[in-house]
Amino acid sequence: MEPLISPQPRFRLQPIPENPSSSSSASITIPRSISNTSFFHEISQERLLLHHQDLEQSVQDDKEDQDSDSDETNRFLSQTRPLHRSRTAPAMVIIKDLRTKPPETKKPSPVSKSIIRQAIFLLIVYLTLGVSIYSFNRDHYSGIETHPVVDALYFCIVTMCTIGYGDIAPLTPWTKIFAVVFVLFGFGFLDILLSGVVNYVLDLQESMILTGIQTRQHHQHHHHHRFSAKDYIIDFEKGRMRIRMKVCLALCVVVLCIGVGALVLHFVEELGFVDSVYLSVMSVTTVGYGDRAFKTLQGRLFAAVWLLVSTLAVARAFLYLAEARIDRRHRKAVKLALNREITVDDLLKADTYQHGFISKSEYIVLKLKEMGKITQKDIDQVVIQFEKLDPNQIGKITLPDLLRGPL
Repeated sequence: MEPLISPQPRFRLQPIPENPSSSSSASITIPRSISNTSFFHEISQERLLLHHQDLEQSVQDDKEDQDSDSDETNRFLSQTRPLHRSRTAPAMVIIKDLRTKPPETKKPSPVSKSIIRQAIFLLIVYLTLGVSIYSFNRDHYSGIETHPVVDALYFCIVTMCTIGYGDIAPLTPWTKIFAVVFVLFGFGFLDILLSGVVNYVLDLQESMILTGIQTRQHHQHHHHHRFSAKDYIIDFEKGRMRIRMKVCLALCVVVLCIGVGALVLHFVEELGFVDSVYLSVMSVTTVGYGDRAFKTLQGRLFAAVWLLVSTLAVARAFLYLAEARIDRRHRKAVKLALNREITVDDLLKADTYQHGFISKSEYIVLKLKEMGKITQKDIDQVVIQFEKLDPNQIGKITLPDLLRGPL
């Protein structure tokens, strides 16, 4: 085989004469083989040949990889049942052609309905037991008497709501032991169920409001969206009421409960305006100093219903206020985490695979951990689940891995 580049004769450069005038007569002789363009043509042909050989080697390597992958896939499929296409298989649909559907609102779960039934049943049992014991032991309790059943119901509600006016109190050791058990059961178990009932009612009301507003907005989707009062009430992106709206409703509930109680105390119990507001606030906040209390039959019958509803509603209102403060603090933390510049220590911590750089996914995980949305424990659980779907430990989840069967 003849070489691509033929050996070229060496040439010599003639020295430049010292006399410049004689430079015209002197000349540099270049071999003809170099001056000829075939020399450079041969060099370019050699480079093209080497590049072509590299491409052929790369294509051959790719074919070998594809053959090995296909052999592995065929070997796996040979061990499983063949898959047949169903005649009723749905056709592929282009995602961009799908119509946008309105976001679904969160509806109360069936578990909440069972909590309501349990709470109502236990409340009836609780009040029935308390009224029965009080009615048969009226002489063992101190206080002003109006009607046995009303007084017993009033005593049970005041005890369960942990208000403790002190106008009706047990006198004997047996009634005191019963009061201890009665308080612990009512406060530790029944009150939790009643709080679940309040949560269910509020969630149901919120779901109905969201459904009505989103339905009207879906019917008017062809109009240009302009900022309105509904944007202050509903967070359409998250599909829930805004925290500020919940706080406003909570404050309205507190004012309403205090106002209704103050009016009844003023007109039924014949208390002054200041004393009515004072006793109403002390009652709904479950403070109950005991210097003022309900004394009439109508007042105690009203208190049996009003105290049960208002104490739970006001407690939920204060939870909304606490939720608003936590949400505000969380937004500040998120803003600080997003605006904080990354440091060298952050890069070293986020560089999971020790590449000397962090990828987009690693940066997202780093920021989510700073925001407090995920923890390292959550990441470890996800990694364990991924490793179960990747038995070959290649860092990828392939179709054969998914077809091997459930975990």
